[in-house]
Order: sequence, then structure tokens, then C-alpha cells
Amino acid sequence: MGKLIVKTTKLQDVKLITPAVFGDQRGFFTETYSDRDFKAAGIDFNFIQDNQSLSSQAGVLRGLHFQRGQAAQTKLIRVVTGAVLDVIVDVRAGSPTYKQWEGYLLTASNHRQLLVPRGFAHGFLTLTDNVNFLYKCDNYYDAAADGGISFKTPELNIDWPIDFDKAITSEKDAAQPTFTEFEQNNPFVYGEI
Repeated sequence: MGKLIVKTTKLQDVKLITPAVFGDQRGFFTETYSDRDFKAAGIDFNFIQDNQSLSSQAGVLRGLHFQRGQAAQTKLIRVVTGAVLDVIVDVRAGSPTYKQWEGYLLTASNHRQLLVPRGFAHGFLTLTDNVNFLYKCDNYYDAAADGGISFKTPELNIDWPIDFDKAITSEKDAAQPTFTEFEQNNPFVYGEI
């Protein structure tokens, strides 16, 4: 139907995607995903699982998460209601952008989608109430392969726009290891994922 606008980012292999949006006085229509159009744009993944989370208020901070080993996942992320600052960190040892992070504003109104390859830690901060966050994965979730890095790890110096004392987090996320602790057993090697 419409063309995708695909932009590369400063992080190796990450893409920011904006689908065509057709609007009038009634609202809008967009194809959020078309296998044909994504493949034509060079984005060729077999997405097999869709996930959705609802964060009821602004200030919810989730992450930084990943799946290890054979359970590693490429994700295609979008926001259906509200707005988030989506943050990813390249954790692939040997990558040209290893240990670098970048934040992206994803909102219901900008329709942007973020392609997060395997070997990235991912998290987000809700900037509004009632954020519906959706993402496609090219691998099934495996609780035994679940991993993470602290969102406030000093080695990464992520510029989250919130005081950590005011962030709404899970106990699990608050207890994640620092990047230095993660690096001691880093399961991700660039080119081998």
C-alpha cells in the first residue's frame, strides 16, 4: 500500500521505521506491518510472537532486558497509545557500537517503529499515562534465558529524563546487575548471534 521510510541509526544494525499514514477528518489508516514491504526495505525477519504491555502511568521504567543464547530475539517495537523514551544498548562484544546506547521517542502520533536486533539490551520510560507498547519477536520468550542490566548502571551513563527515586520499576529491574557485572559473562559476540 505505502512505502516505508527506513532510517539507519548510530547503533550498528538498528533501524527506525516510519510506515505511510493516510489521514483525513475521520482519523488515519496505516499498515503497521507488511512482510512484503519490510522485506523490500531489507528487513527480513520471521516474526513469530507478538507481545503487549500496558503501563498505566507516566514514570514507569522497564528494562534493560534481553534473552540469552538460542532464545535471543530481534524485536520490532511500536507504541499504540501514549509516548515512551525507548532506550537500547549494544551489548555485542566486538561490535563497532559496543556499549553505546541511544534513545528514541516512540509515540502513538509519530507511528515510528524501532527494529532492535539480537544482542541489544532494551528498556523504556513512559512519558505519558496509559502507554500501550507492542512488539514483534523473531523468537519465543524463554524464562530461563531472561537477562538484564541495571537501567541506572553508571558505566553506560544513560540520560534517562527522570529521578530514579521517582521511577516506577519492578523489584526484578531494580536488582539487575551493572554493566561491569554483566560483562564478566557476556553471552553476546558480534557476528555470532
